[in-house]
Amino acid sequence: MTQIPLIMPQLGESIAEAKVVSLMVKIGDQVEADQDVIEVETNKAIMNVTSPCRGRLVRLVAQLNESYPVGAILGFLEVSKVDAVRLGLEDRPRAVSASTPETDSASPVREPEDTRRQTVQPTVRGLPVPAHVGGASYMSPRLKARMAELGLHAADVASIAGSGAAGRVTIEDFEHFLANLERHKLTAASSMRVAVADAMRRSWTRPLATVGLPICLDALLAHRKTWEPKPGPTLYGLRALALALAENSAPAGRLVGAQIVHPSSIDVGFAVEAADGVLVPVLRQADKHPLRELNLRYNELVELARRRQLPADATGGSIATVTNFGTFGLTWATPIPLPEQTLVLGMGCGRRVPHWDEGQGQFVPITEANLTLSFDHRVLDGGAAGRLLTRIAVLLAQPEAL
Repeated sequence: MTQIPLIMPQLGESIAEAKVVSLMVKIGDQVEADQDVIEVETNKAIMNVTSPCRGRLVRLVAQLNESYPVGAILGFLEVSKVDAVRLGLEDRPRAVSASTPETDSASPVREPEDTRRQTVQPTVRGLPVPAHVGGASYMSPRLKARMAELGLHAADVASIAGSGAAGRVTIEDFEHFLANLERHKLTAASSMRVAVADAMRRSWTRPLATVGLPICLDALLAHRKTWEPKPGPTLYGLRALALALAENSAPAGRLVGAQIVHPSSIDVGFAVEAADGVLVPVLRQADKHPLRELNLRYNELVELARRRQLPADATGGSIATVTNFGTFGLTWATPIPLPEQTLVLGMGCGRRVPHWDEGQGQFVPITEANLTLSFDHRVLDGGAAGRLLTRIAVLLAQPEAL
């Protein structure tokens, strides 16, 4: 028999690390090929590390609640020599290891010097200090280096009152600020919260604007009652947005230098609230699939997102997002587009309001909701954004055509 390493896989295009949250087998257990062995958490989802082949777990060096880089060795499997050769893992150098010094006498595997533990320190900092001052307007190279060492950004230290010339924040001000944090209750931010914070910080580097429009929901709600399972209002908005962008994709383009990069596919995401954050599953080519066809996939992705188990093909690469802030009872909001997107369509809570009917010459009750469109003002102006939002409203008024 031969021992092969159990390695932290590449769990996504931009994933460099993952935290071990559950050990699903014990040392000595027999495992099958593709069996889930370790449950790990990235900043996007909870995923599983699987066994590459049949074998017996002889060593498990990964520790709970520790983060490890892609390629780190998490344990060792005892497998047949045939499987080891087939996988190309026979006598494989163990250049990156998550292991601690050898303690398991049942696994006398000697590791070279370069297999020292390589955990990843998450850049999580809770900052409960209220922002009551102007904050740092200038940061010296020394201060920037110290902040980089701690994984902090300028937004994290916006509450520091500088004592230097012209209100500059000195390194002494910064160290005093850190010491003062210890007097407060501190809790570690989840990887999800850190990821959302980083995305919003990058999004806010652009000039963003929002336009809004009230629409009548009566036709949509009546159409929804005829289906089972009933499509969510978010899905109606997503389909209408996809059709509007299929007619003219320029509003969803991204400005890179002096060029507008047009989308090659109308892939639209939708926001789903998950534990301590928001995930954005993606419906691919939403303009080419009718509402009824999208409905089952939409419901499936909602459940997977809430469990943080979205498949890789349902994340990333979307050109716009739809968010239904009306589920929280909100009538108006200004959501922020993701850094790689230009648009986010928002849907507010429906309310019964009086509406003047010209045909009847009187006010009649309707269910009205606000649609909002937040956009990168470098790519769109108010007129173009208004025309896109008006087109979406027209499509929503004809739900049977979606």
